[in-house]
Amino acid sequence: MKEEMNKNGENLNEEQQEQLLFMMLIQQHQQIAMMGLGKIQNPATQEMEKDLSSAKYAIDTLGMLKKYTKGNLSNEASGYLEQTLTNLRLNYAEESKKAKDSGSGDAEKEND
Repeated sequence: MKEEMNKNGENLNEEQQEQLLFMMLIQQHQQIAMMGLGKIQNPATQEMEKDLSSAKYAIDTLGMLKKYTKGNLSNEASGYLEQTLTNLRLNYAEESKKAKDSGSGDAEKEND
């Protein structure tokens, strides 16, 4: 297998590179979800913006990845995906409850 150097100078084989890319994909969707939950700043606007429908879409996308990659991931990648999904789902439930309790429009977005 072809060996390449990552930015830290470590040698990664093709499988390791693919696992790293997969984990980066998970992180991207995690960040999108956390922005939608109002937990982190949107880097484009430097604002905290809550959009539960956007968060739900990112979480559902990760759930679909879990379903379609079942049995094909390393233990590390599978565990990372599961841990990320659990964290996001708990945060989503918390923010969804807050939105419903306050009667804000975000509660309606959740049902999209």
